[in-house]
Amino acid sequence: MKREIVAFVERRKDDFCAIADELFRHPETGLDEVRSSALLAGFLVREGFRVTRGEAGLPTAFRAEYGEGEPAIVLIAEMDALPVMGHACGHNVIAAAAIGAAAALRSFLPADAARIVVLGTPAEEIGIGKVEMIRHGLFDDISFALMVHPSSRRYVIKEYLGLAKVRFTFFGKPAHAAAYPEEGINALDAVLQTFNAINALRQQLRQDVRVHGIVTEGGIAPNIIPERAAAYFYVRADDLAELERVKGRVVACAEGAATATGCRLQVEDDPRVLAPLKVNRTFSALYSAQLAYLGLQESDAPADKNRGSSDIGNVSQIVPTIHPHVPIGDGIQIHSEEFARATVSERGRAAVAEGAAALALTAVELVLRPEIREKIRAEFNG
Repeated sequence: MKREIVAFVERRKDDFCAIADELFRHPETGLDEVRSSALLAGFLVREGFRVTRGEAGLPTAFRAEYGEGEPAIVLIAEMDALPVMGHACGHNVIAAAAIGAAAALRSFLPADAARIVVLGTPAEEIGIGKVEMIRHGLFDDISFALMVHPSSRRYVIKEYLGLAKVRFTFFGKPAHAAAYPEEGINALDAVLQTFNAINALRQQLRQDVRVHGIVTEGGIAPNIIPERAAAYFYVRADDLAELERVKGRVVACAEGAATATGCRLQVEDDPRVLAPLKVNRTFSALYSAQLAYLGLQESDAPADKNRGSSDIGNVSQIVPTIHPHVPIGDGIQIHSEEFARATVSERGRAAVAEGAAALALTAVELVLRPEIREKIRAEFNG
């Protein structure tokens, strides 16, 4: 069966890469992936999957399913692009690999062997899709979750940080900046003091912690003391407890800036906190074995370097999950126009085929080997 799956993916490689190409040519940002979602869902319908759309109250989210019984294995297809840069995070490769793996499994697994589910998860870049799908119970009946992500290297384990988002809006009092400065309360000063306080805080932060932000509103003219100013910050950490602690200190920086400048402060917490990735080494080793079967070598780069965040971390907290990386070009940095172009290069096409084959082979092992399923669950629960 494994030989047949590899041959199937190679035979239909052009079909799967055409998906990646089409998404690349027509990138859509989070929650606006109308064309992308229709493309993926339509392909799965033609492959014999039962598809429901508009899942979790998200118009572009979908669930496609084949088979029945246990285990229930989900392949995750992200689809959203970045503003301006398009598919500079490679979600077109992610979706194409998931669709390819699903088509392979549909062709070789009997309907009563397992349930194969594809979830079209929108808005990963803004941390909404999987969080909402979890909240609406779409992962409640799932046994194992799998996806691949393009990268400059081939990782089986790549760690991710938790992420909390917070917005600060400061309200002051306008006045003529030259004629009556003493009558004004400068909201932009409060924003600048917030940045200065956070910069001072950095020397007391743990090595895994990251705090970074932007000014989203800073006034309307140089000769008017800003009545309103705002900033938007991301806080990241290895674990949720530290994430919450540091976010509290960042909020305290803003509160101190408001007090110092005489401004009123409004704090907006995004309730969709992204969890760190819960690594399952037994599950990862199973994927590694499929790479060895395919004759592919893993990178020896550290798994805890150059970490970002993703809502796949939230999935990993409730169900055993793997999130390996497939290479599309050496030394190409993610979230760049060069990375976007690489997703549809020959290396990008190879990554789609690698991801589809490795995901399908891993899923077949899960279906046919109950003992490995138990080991993965035991590690997850332990």
